[in-house]
Amino acid sequence: MRTKDFDFYLPEELIAQDPLEDRSSSRLLKLDKKTGEWEHKIFKNVIEYLKPGDCLVLNNTKVIPARLIGEKEGTGAKIELLLLKRKENDIWETLVKPGKKAKPGTKISFGNGLLVGEIIEVLEDGNRHVKFTYQGIFEEILDQLGQMPLPPYITHQLKDKDRYQTVYAKYEGSAAAPTAGLHFTKELLKQIEEMGVVIANVTLHVGLGTFRPVKVDNVLEHHMHSEFYQVEKAEADKINEVKRNGGRIICVGTTSCRTIESAADENGYVMAGSGDTDIFIYPGYQFKVLDGLITNFHLPQSTLLMLVSALAGKEHILAAYEEAVKEKYRFFSFGDAMIII
Repeated sequence: MRTKDFDFYLPEELIAQDPLEDRSSSRLLKLDKKTGEWEHKIFKNVIEYLKPGDCLVLNNTKVIPARLIGEKEGTGAKIELLLLKRKENDIWETLVKPGKKAKPGTKISFGNGLLVGEIIEVLEDGNRHVKFTYQGIFEEILDQLGQMPLPPYITHQLKDKDRYQTVYAKYEGSAAAPTAGLHFTKELLKQIEEMGVVIANVTLHVGLGTFRPVKVDNVLEHHMHSEFYQVEKAEADKINEVKRNGGRIICVGTTSCRTIESAADENGYVMAGSGDTDIFIYPGYQFKVLDGLITNFHLPQSTLLMLVSALAGKEHILAAYEEAVKEKYRFFSFGDAMIII
């Protein structure tokens, strides 16, 4: 299986640079995973494809303002840090640009010394462990100094930080938003719940894998970065109850999908607990829990495109993407959505 098998033509102007005013007014392409047939709708019509007794699984992670721009102590050189994963209280795994200037012992000052980071270790993949020193509460300082870590293909500045958070974001820890969830409003979720759909929440803190392209020719040689996930017992029970009763498990976003598939036992039931997952889902994968997926339109040759191809088949997905390009759907984080069932 070659990475180039998952390529498609995407005009640059279809990459959405700004979120829509009304979250639920984006477009929705419904794809039948068995036949490959599609329908064009508006996102709020997603309700037409849900049934009483289904379970909608949300990822309630919250994006932290993880992008920090500071100065190297001694030279004043500009250095940018992206916080990826908290290792211990004040030690984080980070992505540093430019990396050449960030050797162990290097100190970087943010906000005129309000926060100081010291590089303590260079990892094999080039990431750095950084130890922070500060006065006060780290989260409050980060809120003051940090920027939302928008993906590299979004060049516009985000006017409202909340537009890169889902309305149900709860637990801080992500370096990127679970973007399929950005289309939901509180009103739409209430409507879905009132029609008898069970809503379950899981947590996966989205990390570096979101930004990292597949650089190997053979898909099987690609290694996913691990990300922390947690499934509470009450939420696992909700999913398993729906499964037992013959309802469908529909995930909002690839992160929710990867969480429940990581937490599933061999019988397709979700186990409560937490841990790190580096699960890589590509064609040939047999889904244990998931029946359907709500997701955005993904990058050519990306692991996310491979995941949706595992669910609906590569030919069906690439044909649907060709249709989306023809119909000028908006792509990526602030773009339009698909429901694959």
